[in-house]
Amino acid sequence: MNLWENIHLAISSLMANKMRALLTMLGIIIGIGSVIGILTVGDSLSGSISEDIQSLGARNVAVTIQARESDISRAPVFVQALRNGSNAAADKDLIKTEMLENLKAAFPDSIEAVSLIETVGIGEARDGQRYANLTLTGVNADFTVANELTILGGHFLTAEETQSFKKVAVVSDKLVDNLFGKQNPLGQTIDVVIEGIADRYTIVGVYEYEESSLNPSMEADADLNTSVYIPLNTAVHRTGSVGYQSLTLVTTSTTDAVAFAPTVEAFFKFYYDKNPDYVVRAFSLESMADTINDVLGTITIAISLIAAISLLVGGIGVMNIMLVSITERTREIGTRKALGAPNSSIRIQFIVESMIICLIGGAIGIVLGLVLGSVGAYFLESPARASIGNISLAVGFSMAIGIFFGYYPANKAAKLDPIEALRYE
Repeated sequence: MNLWENIHLAISSLMANKMRALLTMLGIIIGIGSVIGILTVGDSLSGSISEDIQSLGARNVAVTIQARESDISRAPVFVQALRNGSNAAADKDLIKTEMLENLKAAFPDSIEAVSLIETVGIGEARDGQRYANLTLTGVNADFTVANELTILGGHFLTAEETQSFKKVAVVSDKLVDNLFGKQNPLGQTIDVVIEGIADRYTIVGVYEYEESSLNPSMEADADLNTSVYIPLNTAVHRTGSVGYQSLTLVTTSTTDAVAFAPTVEAFFKFYYDKNPDYVVRAFSLESMADTINDVLGTITIAISLIAAISLLVGGIGVMNIMLVSITERTREIGTRKALGAPNSSIRIQFIVESMIICLIGGAIGIVLGLVLGSVGAYFLESPARASIGNISLAVGFSMAIGIFFGYYPANKAAKLDPIEALRYE
């Protein structure tokens, strides 16, 4: 009997017992579906985070002050980045402008730009019954080199504006929707209130707000907090700051940002070596993406292995039903052996039937997993990414289960004594 005849015979046997075959496949379907769904969600999250970090700038090196003896200083660099600003340093510990000038002079071929920000605070802008939550942030001219912003109207702050004390601002399209509706916001003024102090700013530009998977918002658009960018000098004049807690370096196209980060730390060590409280940390966003994806990958694999336990249960179910099938077809096996069928032919027949059960169950499981993964990615607001490698692995695993759990029943069938089999009632 050739392979196609074995396949046809296996399918005929399954069609004759549809409900039993479906229940047998159920463990395989659930196992494969769970694994594919989890891997799809994991790949979707990893891809979204990588894209978000790439959009922030693959050549960027984040520089931040961290407490020397705090728990966070020993945490992974990406955790430090996410929690940056939670332990504000004193004025004497901040990174000074003179240090930055010396840094640029020391590495002129490695540093393209230095993006500086000064956060004034969180507040709101009101216009009668309308309001918009905001974070007022001062930036310098290099901010646009380190950060990609899509300008929908007007212009971003120019170098001349960022060095002035003008009260001009670039706001998000969400803020415009909340305050002005369909009116043209350019040239309009907004009153920004932070800690009871109000300032009036003239809108010179509108940028498109883009939510990041690194910092997703759970708020409705009406309550969304977006950044309002103002000239750095204007912000520093308001806060009275004498330095910076954090900043972003943009490396040149010929510089390896990952390798340059330790060099930056070593440079600042000269200034902070005798500081008992704080130290400067530097890390590239590319290394941050790698670290996050490694963590996500480990978690995804761990959860997938737990879900794969159901595959073991499914495989045992396949073995059980094949043993039942052998009992039901004992006389058929005896007849075939009496007519000269070799043991290998009987063995292959039942292994093929076991593989067919697992492959059909695996195919249904893959479809179910892709649907579940897409739904999960949708709720996480990440584009669904189904890996061909994961699907191929699932198909191969299904075949392996069929062979592994089908071999014992097949071998038992092959070893039946033809005379005893023919006598079986």
